[in-house]
Amino acid sequence: MRTRLVVSFGFVLTLLLLLVIVPGVAVSPSGWTVVAWNNLGMHCMDADYSVFSILPPYNTIQAQVIDASGNLATSASGINVTYEAIADPAGSINRTSAGKTNFWDFVGPLFGVALPVDAGLVGKDMPGAANAPKGMTFDPARNWFIAEGIPITPFDDAGGKNTYPLMRVSVRSSSGTLLTSTRIVLPVSDEMDCRGCHGSGSSAAARPAAGWVFDANAERDYRLNILRLHDDLNAGNPVYTTALAAVGYDPSGLYPTATTRATPVLCARCHRSEALAGSGRAGIPPLTAAIHSIHSGVTDPVSGLPLGSSANRSSCYTCHPGSTTKCLRGVMGNATAADGSMLMQCQSCHGGMSVVGAASRTGWLQEPACQQCHTGTATSNSGQIRYTSVFDSNGNPRVAANATFATNPDTPGPGYSLYRFSAGHGGMQCAACHGSTHAEYPSSHANDNLQSLDLQGHAGTLGDCTACHAQQPETNSGGPHGMHPVGAFWIDHHHDAANSNRTACQACHGIDYRGTVLSRMFTTRTLQTKAATGSQTFTAGTTMGCYTCHNGPGGSGAPPPTPTPTPQSSATATPTPTATPAPTATPTATPAPTRTPTATLTPTPALTATAPPATATPTRTVTPTPRITPTVRPTRTPTATPTPRRTRRPGEDDR
Repeated sequence: MRTRLVVSFGFVLTLLLLLVIVPGVAVSPSGWTVVAWNNLGMHCMDADYSVFSILPPYNTIQAQVIDASGNLATSASGINVTYEAIADPAGSINRTSAGKTNFWDFVGPLFGVALPVDAGLVGKDMPGAANAPKGMTFDPARNWFIAEGIPITPFDDAGGKNTYPLMRVSVRSSSGTLLTSTRIVLPVSDEMDCRGCHGSGSSAAARPAAGWVFDANAERDYRLNILRLHDDLNAGNPVYTTALAAVGYDPSGLYPTATTRATPVLCARCHRSEALAGSGRAGIPPLTAAIHSIHSGVTDPVSGLPLGSSANRSSCYTCHPGSTTKCLRGVMGNATAADGSMLMQCQSCHGGMSVVGAASRTGWLQEPACQQCHTGTATSNSGQIRYTSVFDSNGNPRVAANATFATNPDTPGPGYSLYRFSAGHGGMQCAACHGSTHAEYPSSHANDNLQSLDLQGHAGTLGDCTACHAQQPETNSGGPHGMHPVGAFWIDHHHDAANSNRTACQACHGIDYRGTVLSRMFTTRTLQTKAATGSQTFTAGTTMGCYTCHNGPGGSGAPPPTPTPTPQSSATATPTPTATPAPTATPTATPAPTRTPTATLTPTPALTATAPPATATPTRTVTPTPRITPTVRPTRTPTATPTPRRTRRPGEDDR
């Protein structure tokens, strides 16, 4: 009898990691492993900083190191972790941001600091033309190494557009010996673009009272029109005048500030941004609320629908990156319905613009949680194993039946539960194995999948035990989400586990033992069985159950020629799942959070201003969000050794 259980938890379930599933391409010859990821699926930056700025170039790498014994490194003792640019398979490499943006021309008036080209706001810089490895900093609260605020742009060194450039993260001993390395994407886009409505001569509804600017520079043109319109909307408001003066801008308006005074405007000086520490002024709506609420009823110039419509994601792509980069590229974003249409939209998780822009909502922190779709196991769930929307039929966020696939509560702050700060198996971060938000493995962009391919030989959720462990762990339920290992070891041992506690198998294989979405194959594998057929090949996505190889639980011999279709306890049409381990219904571990970068602006005077828009949603108080604070840049001593790629161990099984 043999059972092969690999689960596929579609999109970005949650807390997983460290892997427990079948031979992986492996750990480096030293036995060490490093898993790295970007803290967000896409980082946005302005294409021009001469008029105003919403976000600086600011990218963040996070990495966790597994030592030769298969344990998570909980200190930086004896090791150094660095990042450097590396060419992708197409030959594109991004070592320096010199000549690719005018950010450093205006960083002083915008952020109150003086920085040389390639220097980041919080001390983590681009490798530069020499591609010198830059050091990462260990965060003991989260047991990860982090490089925050790397000022990368979406242009490679040859001048080509590449929104998914690669970096190599390397781990070396204190003596300089290379222990292991990995390749990851630093996604970056300058697609934040409002010219569809605010470019001169476009939408009549957006035309400033003084008329269109018609600047010859298209990037400056729509930005200047926005400042003119912003002044129009606040004309005669004494709070506005006071606020402008308090932050050092021209009291007569933002347009004269940017033109007459030639001072670029930082929107977050008045409108708090959770991405920029110390930003905003009392009484003025946060940036997320201000922008989304005022635009929710605006007509999309492309589709003709309101921008707040949930009918398609193009309404979000009007302003957010996506029209070119297609940054919603993970398994959820790529899931298709039976008719070939997109199964899930941005609104499936975030709600419409009025929800996103609610005054009571805290941007960047009040986000959907994995368990609102992944509600439990095959035997314990909220009506289905997983859904394609976080909202129930009444429009309320769905509540999970159990915590098997849940994010960590109160992470990173009271009342918030974010995937990108949650951890699970062995203390590993969920994103380490499942990928960054909006780019959950397997991604539709090839560069995103390189790390998975390097570590386990196939794209998708990191699920092969030996991707991190030198030896296959022998356990029945000690893997991510309480799952067991698979492959030859499990074929030899599963009968004992099934005989001692068969009902535990139902959590993933279903009450009828015919398999569910939680017991699908990660990748195509040929396995030796005790059935008359000997070896059998199972394609990726195969739903594994007792009837796949046997005539039912406790049965022997080959399975019936035509097994009866499996009645699943979770009847849900779901997106193509990302492979993941099958959990023995075990609640997830609680991880250590982290904060998202944010840049601190210089003058942040407090002020009275326009009252924020009212919202019917109850407000929640939170702990400060991850932020960036431009500070004195520390002196770092990077290691200069380039890192080789990891190779497969001799005798390692092919997956």
